[in-house]
Amino acid sequence: MNSVIFHLAFPVTDITQTKAYYVDGLGCVPGRESPQAMILNLYGHQLVAHVTKEPLTPQRGIYPRHFGLVFTDENDWKEILARAQQHQLLFREEPKHRFSGSPLEHRTFFLEDPFHNLMEFKYYRYQEAIFGSSEFTQIGDRA
Repeated sequence: MNSVIFHLAFPVTDITQTKAYYVDGLGCVPGRESPQAMILNLYGHQLVAHVTKEPLTPQRGIYPRHFGLVFTDENDWKEILARAQQHQLLFREEPKHRFSGSPLEHRTFFLEDPFHNLMEFKYYRYQEAIFGSSEFTQIGDRA
């Protein structure tokens, strides 16, 4: 287990639907659960789905708000991609290569859960680009 665990709370409207998507579909390990919230283990990180009565609407694009994982092993990235495809999860953006041939090269795809939360899953060819390569200014697909 990591010595530091990332925590993210996010809105949902239904715990049963949350469990179906995140546990059955994405492969999260379920933790504590109540009618108002559910704890999920996503690759050792804590997600907490909180039920809201506020209307949840989709973003027009993938920016500015999304969360996800950066895989340091390409096979792990391929496994979650295959799982998402097998469980027919909604792809907001299909798998693709970004910045091919550059030190920032990475593979990525975006999923959208039933509550319009967006998740990105990526794998960098060169791990220095995860936090470094500050001489480059490209971040994401924005022009």
